[in-house]
Amino acid sequence: MRYQGKNAVIIGGSHGMGLATARLLLEGGARVLITARNARNLEAARRELGEGLQTVCSDVSDMNDIGLLAGIVGQKLGRIDLLHFNAGIAELAPFEQVTEESYDRQFAVNTKGAFFTVQRLSPLLRDGGAIVVTSSVADEGGEPGMTVYSATKAALISLVSGFAAEFLPRGIRVNAVSPGFIDTPTAGVAGMSEEERRSFHEIGNAVTPMKRHGTAEEVARAVLFLAFEATYTTGTKLAVDGGLGQKISVPR
Repeated sequence: MRYQGKNAVIIGGSHGMGLATARLLLEGGARVLITARNARNLEAARRELGEGLQTVCSDVSDMNDIGLLAGIVGQKLGRIDLLHFNAGIAELAPFEQVTEESYDRQFAVNTKGAFFTVQRLSPLLRDGGAIVVTSSVADEGGEPGMTVYSATKAALISLVSGFAAEFLPRGIRVNAVSPGFIDTPTAGVAGMSEEERRSFHEIGNAVTPMKRHGTAEEVARAVLFLAFEATYTTGTKLAVDGGLGQKISVPR
């Protein structure tokens, strides 16, 4: 089996892209541990993917949880081959309405959480292993209402470059996937109503050159390509966005 003998940790793996990545890894024979803040989501993931999936309730914005997670992963898996940081939140709001609390929350999860998760779990990575983080097509450019979220993702890409340099002596490759509009349960944005989600979906289809949303599995396959196939690639990001971030002209 393709991933037989591999151990993987997915931070933010209870639904959407993280869950799809866990599914492909398990189908390929890997041992997989996922984390999430919501215990019910974790239990639903275990029911869906089976008892072979290991789960830990953990909050990436809580330094104590991050520290405890390192010990748990060591006990359950020992050395790991892949650390996939997929946790993230997006709280979109007009510039004038952004609060300090929302600003801090987004940076705490998307940027600080990523840095300290990698710092604390990297000693468990085998030399020659891989780290893959989930960024966003919004990590470049600017859109009204997305200033803070975009800044967190731009900072995350900078962290990827730094991590790649830090781990060169151990042969650990560090890369990012940069998804565009992807079909997931939350559409990547917290707190939207069903009507808002439908509208958001229509906008995504309209502005994406390929005229559709991507699937969670399409992102998962990109993650696993970076993790196990792209053995001469580090410090870069792979766009999985239907051409959205590539300035492709759409035929009229």
